[in-house]
Amino acid sequence: MAGDREKPAAPPPPPPSPTSSAPERVARAVEAVAAAGEFRNAYRRQLLALSRRIRLLGPFAEELRERRRVDEKEERALAPLAAALERALDLLRLGRDGSRISLVFERDRIMKKFQEVIAQLEQALCDFPYNELDISDEVREQVELVHTQLKRAKERVDTPDDEFYNDLISLYNKTYDPSAELAILESLSEKLHLMTITDLTQESLALHELVTSGGGQDPGEHIEKMSMLLKKIKDFVQTHNPEMGPPMTSKVMESNGEQKSVIVPDEFRCPISLELMKDPVIVATGQTYERLCIEKWLASGHHTCPTTQQRMANTTLTPNYVLRSLISQWCETNGIEPPKRSSQPNKPTPACSSSERANIDGLLSKLCSPDPEEQRSAAAELRLLAKRNAHNRLCIAEAGAIPLLLSLLSSSDLRTQEHAVTALLNLSIHEDNKASIMSSGAVPSVVHVLKNGSMEARENAAATLFSLSVVDEYKVQIGGTGAIPALVVLLSEGSQRGKKDAAAALFNLCIYQGNKGRAIRAGLVPLIMGLVTNPTGALMDESMAILSILSSHQEGKAAIGAAEPIPALVELIGNGSPRNRENAAAVMLHLCIGEQQLVHLTRAHECGIMVPLRELALNGTERGKRKAVQLLERMSRFLVQQQEEQESHSRLQAASAQVLPQPPEQVPENEIPDQIDSPASQYPMLL
Repeated sequence: MAGDREKPAAPPPPPPSPTSSAPERVARAVEAVAAAGEFRNAYRRQLLALSRRIRLLGPFAEELRERRRVDEKEERALAPLAAALERALDLLRLGRDGSRISLVFERDRIMKKFQEVIAQLEQALCDFPYNELDISDEVREQVELVHTQLKRAKERVDTPDDEFYNDLISLYNKTYDPSAELAILESLSEKLHLMTITDLTQESLALHELVTSGGGQDPGEHIEKMSMLLKKIKDFVQTHNPEMGPPMTSKVMESNGEQKSVIVPDEFRCPISLELMKDPVIVATGQTYERLCIEKWLASGHHTCPTTQQRMANTTLTPNYVLRSLISQWCETNGIEPPKRSSQPNKPTPACSSSERANIDGLLSKLCSPDPEEQRSAAAELRLLAKRNAHNRLCIAEAGAIPLLLSLLSSSDLRTQEHAVTALLNLSIHEDNKASIMSSGAVPSVVHVLKNGSMEARENAAATLFSLSVVDEYKVQIGGTGAIPALVVLLSEGSQRGKKDAAAALFNLCIYQGNKGRAIRAGLVPLIMGLVTNPTGALMDESMAILSILSSHQEGKAAIGAAEPIPALVELIGNGSPRNRENAAAVMLHLCIGEQQLVHLTRAHECGIMVPLRELALNGTERGKRKAVQLLERMSRFLVQQQEEQESHSRLQAASAQVLPQPPEQVPENEIPDQIDSPASQYPMLL
């Protein structure tokens, strides 16, 4: 497959609505926690621990999302968990967005909130009616793991940092030793994570929010003192880091050439530099920044929005013409010279030289040509250019090639179709191009090639779907277009390279719970089992990885169990590669939980699983060790139960032998009377 691969992220879901059903509230709350962003305050450790535990409920939230109908029993069962998660989400949001200084001052209240939230979550999971909810065994195990962690956290009282609190109080009350002031400020700026202009700006906004949320009441001395603390920390940080940027007040140039100190409206300042913006641009999250500042931010390797901390789906910068016009009007009103944009914005290095760009534009014109020969040769050249480097991939996409290449996927000329889909594959490798390809509605056309193209075109179509499916939200879209059955067919009949691409795409797609059923119903399990038992060992790694994730699905477990997998799995646990051993153990563990567990446990024991399991528990990968230990526990319980049943059966047989009546003595035949009285002789005979 051509080129390297890269990856983005979906925007956070909207907060759960209290009017939604309980399963919907649970799913939305878990998803909101997963998208909560970074925590940069004194409670970072506690917030991360709480967030991490809730994120472990992600697979459970996925299963709830798949439910089409919710009955009253499920609503009642999930309502306490929904309420607990929403309360936890409120605490996490406070930890993310609240004033870091205020949170420390209110440490007793905050720590009490943590304890209450953990206790409420633990109680909700303690009373969780697993038997009333149709959830997979693996998800149940994960929910039980979260419950165990919460129970442990509930019993362990977390103590805050007293030294940190005392330092802040001493500055607040001005009771500190003046000679220790710099050391205290340095410690506070680090522990409060107030080290950058962005952090300081966010803290200032959070304090402002405290004032505005007071219902118009006088903020009082408390807020004023916290503002004073923030100013002290900010002055310290700026003094010791001159490159961080200018102070909050800005000097602007009047029309007569003299400088003038003015208070610039917050909405006209760049959130990074806090200076009046000259060339405001909008990023993917909708926030506006000074072009030069955000370009430096991106060039230094950041992929998140400085203000929201969301991962940016792309690095496109769109000029904010409306804001630029408002800034100019404000400057004129205040007798200030409007800021001048630099004539050459500091853009990243062009993807291609001017001559290369002209060449690309010429090739795009040929793609629109009515001449099939020109279309074919242009698609072939673009395919090679996109393969060459990342700069070309970006430049070709920006020139508008994606919709034109998509139109050629329905071409009757198989070579043109092949060149077009391969060019799209090479373009998709660049992170910024994935969203453009998906938003152009590419997937149905790529699936068309996957089903009907030449073998090379089909294989490259599979590789394209693999490249696009690294983005979680695209897994859902691709799975709903009929791609999965076509990939299963390619896995069955493609070349070795085509099979690898199909397997890679299927693995990616099946990470999403909703696609597992589609793959199972498309006949993936028997095909994978055939590859697992293939003596050549071809595609063994890919097959075991797919089998591992399908075994967590109820239909998948049934299909795997029907394929007589136990001998092959036991062999792999004993003699496979480290990764295949752990995947085989994971599949076996799923099979040994549920309706058919006794059948599978019996067969595994017959195949001699105990010795390789013990070895895996000692020398496997971390995941392999964990699965092996869980399997050993199940096997041990099963063997003890079998032994007890055998002993019980033996005792019953022995007891039965003792209480059975002795056979009657044999009466000599000559002592038997010729006639025996019968109750029937007491009744008259009817004639």
